[in-house]
Amino acid sequence: MDDTRAEKIKTVFRVTSGNFLEMFDFFLFGIYASHIAHTFFPNENELVSLMSTFLSFAAGFVMRPIGALTLGPYIDRIGRRKGLIVTLALMAMGTALIVFVPGYATIGIAAPLLVLVGRLLQGFSAGVELGGVSVYLAEMATPGRKGFYVSWQSASQQVAIIVAALIGFTLNKLLMPQQISEWGWRIPFAIGCLIIPFIFVIRRSLQETAEFAARAHKAPTTGEVFRTLAANWAVVLGGVGMVIMTTVSFYLITVYTPSFGKTVLKLPEADALLVTIAVGLSNFIWLPVSGAVSDRIGRKPILIGFSLLAVFTAYPALAWLIRDITFGRMLAVELWLSFIYAWYNGAMVVALTEVVPVNVRTAGFSLAYSLATTLGGSSLAISTWLIETTQDKAAPGYWMGFAGLCGLVASLFLYRKGGKREVIEAKAVPGKL
Repeated sequence: MDDTRAEKIKTVFRVTSGNFLEMFDFFLFGIYASHIAHTFFPNENELVSLMSTFLSFAAGFVMRPIGALTLGPYIDRIGRRKGLIVTLALMAMGTALIVFVPGYATIGIAAPLLVLVGRLLQGFSAGVELGGVSVYLAEMATPGRKGFYVSWQSASQQVAIIVAALIGFTLNKLLMPQQISEWGWRIPFAIGCLIIPFIFVIRRSLQETAEFAARAHKAPTTGEVFRTLAANWAVVLGGVGMVIMTTVSFYLITVYTPSFGKTVLKLPEADALLVTIAVGLSNFIWLPVSGAVSDRIGRKPILIGFSLLAVFTAYPALAWLIRDITFGRMLAVELWLSFIYAWYNGAMVVALTEVVPVNVRTAGFSLAYSLATTLGGSSLAISTWLIETTQDKAAPGYWMGFAGLCGLVASLFLYRKGGKREVIEAKAVPGKL
């Protein structure tokens, strides 16, 4: 392995480390939703308690656009490296708050309020974390390999999912259900806190991207950033449509899966966690493959093809599962939806870095992503509501089908024939990472 290639790999690791932490904490909230509900949102009606927890989870996504509009212009001014350190610090504060807050039985209404504050801090930070990471990877990528490099932003999230699910599976084997409900669920969050100093150290070693450094003297003011975004509102809106497909499908197949398997399908929690681990592995494999393929054939064919698959297969797949609920069927369906998500997302994230104007790249990317994630992150609550309203356990498939339609329309608009967004990256240079 030559020195340049080794250094590129190290840089990808440093950049995506904070991304790992963000998704690790977000995913833990989904795994332990029922236990968090019992601790902070107790109610005689299990549905009301669970919905309160999911709404608290969704509240973090409401803060994402605010974080994007506040921190995005800041990072476009001060640089990618400093911005990623700021987002990590904010994320750490939100996580620590959730770990150490006593339950409702101890401090009453203050407990759920403090948890909500923690979620809002996490959401504010996450509003620009993904954008900052994606833009950094796009700007440091080897020419012709941008899709491959940017795909590791999402791939790092899959590692977090696998680690979180493995910890959850291990706790299920070592502790009794009552122990997990009372205090065991806090252990994974505490582990997240323990790795924060390590991530902070490796992020401090990042170098500023050469592309940003070359234009640093032309850094836009916050007002200029807002005016540029307003002038390109159609591009931002198109980006929102593309990201809706990604975020809805992602949260359905990962964060929602443990609760879906346990509370809706009535499968053992350990089985649902095993499925989640398999989904994380599947995503991890397909994401960089999709990114690399999009470097060769362009983003448009992948975005349109996999949007169509989501529209026409999401609900039928879940309906097939519901007809005969088994571990094997759940695994097959989730892996199919994972295949759709990973191929779409592998092309989508890099596409979003390309269609946003360069001088507001972080702010524009983060705003589009955050607005869409407000809907995508609400998938847990929306799916629960759809199932309760329709009395159809496969109803989340309607939600993913709608997301696929959003992705299809947005992709056709942004890559319309003859339009300036008809972008195809240069072919990869053989032998270079």
